[in-house]
Amino acid sequence: MREVVDYLIKNNKTISTMENCTGGVFANRIKLFDEGEKVLLFSALNYSNNNKMKLGLGKDELDMYSVYSEATAKEMSKKIADFTGSNYGVGITGKISKIDENNPYGDDSEIYVSIYDKDKNEYYTSYLLAEGETNEQVEEVITCFVDLFNGKVMK
Repeated sequence: MREVVDYLIKNNKTISTMENCTGGVFANRIKLFDEGEKVLLFSALNYSNNNKMKLGLGKDELDMYSVYSEATAKEMSKKIADFTGSNYGVGITGKISKIDENNPYGDDSEIYVSIYDKDKNEYYTSYLLAEGETNEQVEEVITCFVDLFNGKVMK
């Protein structure tokens, strides 16, 4: 994550996040660096469909694709970038060893990560399988994001 924060500072870029399965750990990792507060504009830890809609996600899309899908991760990343005016938005959604009675649809074993590059109007997405303990999964999500950011944004 140090490389990501350094890249954002060097390029005078900002980032905002909308997470629903990582407990806010992702944004916290950025904030752990003193310079993190210079690049992290906003972080939404969002488990509620209603709150996702307040931030711009459409009910029709949530109903069509489910909360747990690549399409929703992409919408989360774009809507949070639009909401905050940041250069990059990050959307992370999935189920980590939990059953969600409010959202029975969607794959129970996949976590989706999306980075929206507002300046280029491009999405970079990835996913990983949810296996193992919750803490291990969160670490894998962060690694997945860093790999995606390094491989697509910083190239």
